[in-house]
Amino acid sequence: MKNLSQFVNFSAVARHGSFAQAARELGLAPSSVAKSVARLEKDLGARLFHRTTRAVTLTEEGRALFAKSARLLEEIEALDLDSVSDNDEPAGVLRIGAPIGYGVRVVLPVLARLRERYPLLEFDLRLSDGRVSLTDEGLDASIRFGELEDSSLIAQKIDEQALVLCASPTYLSRHARIRAVRDLEDHTLIAFRLPTNGRDRPLEFIENGEKVSVEPQAPFRISHGEALAEAALLGIGLAQMPEFFARQYLAAGALVEVLANFRPAPLAVNLVLPGSRVRPARVRALIEAFTASA
Repeated sequence: MKNLSQFVNFSAVARHGSFAQAARELGLAPSSVAKSVARLEKDLGARLFHRTTRAVTLTEEGRALFAKSARLLEEIEALDLDSVSDNDEPAGVLRIGAPIGYGVRVVLPVLARLRERYPLLEFDLRLSDGRVSLTDEGLDASIRFGELEDSSLIAQKIDEQALVLCASPTYLSRHARIRAVRDLEDHTLIAFRLPTNGRDRPLEFIENGEKVSVEPQAPFRISHGEALAEAALLGIGLAQMPEFFARQYLAAGALVEVLANFRPAPLAVNLVLPGSRVRPARVRALIEAFTASA
């Protein structure tokens, strides 16, 4: 009969991609974790990991089991006193994914305040501009911009970010004045290459009540928001970016917003959670922290 510890050990290896790191998390010897996973593979009659000297990766069967076992373990964890008593303090490791720029500028301060309130919490903040899988990464939650594509997940809106078109004062002083979207044809645009699909994100506007998109024919393509702001600061051209990237530069006068009256609808920022209805106390505390800061 398969026991719960086998699934716990398997899930730890799947999250870390390493028997040694999983063993450190579990407080066990690596050999014990390896034997436990081997017994589970034998019981199931399926190979769960590809093992090489450099990496441990999930097989297709392993991915399917990890998705199921992650939900099971989450619900079992939520049965402890930490989740049924409102008086108990949230504890344990919160594993959170976030885009790099937003994670550093917005998420990290929220987590710092949460740590002050609940000192028993630990944080594993995974920063990446690519789309990450909550299941494959073993995440409790992830920050995503825009619409949610995976219907098995739950999205809770925590923020919205205006898209602002900016340029440096130097650039604007040397080029023709911009009064309408069509004037951008005579200007240098800096394109943002979407990390999720490698395509250039169109510049978006609302003009006369209608949505307008401009495909940037750009000499510069950049896949990181911080670098997009830096390129605008250097006077390379005009860049459209979420407001949090430009806020400090706009306040200091280092960047100037252009076509402010043509801003598109703001981008929704969502806290994305696994589809399970059961939430450990640490996850509920995270939701409350983002809701309070919204």
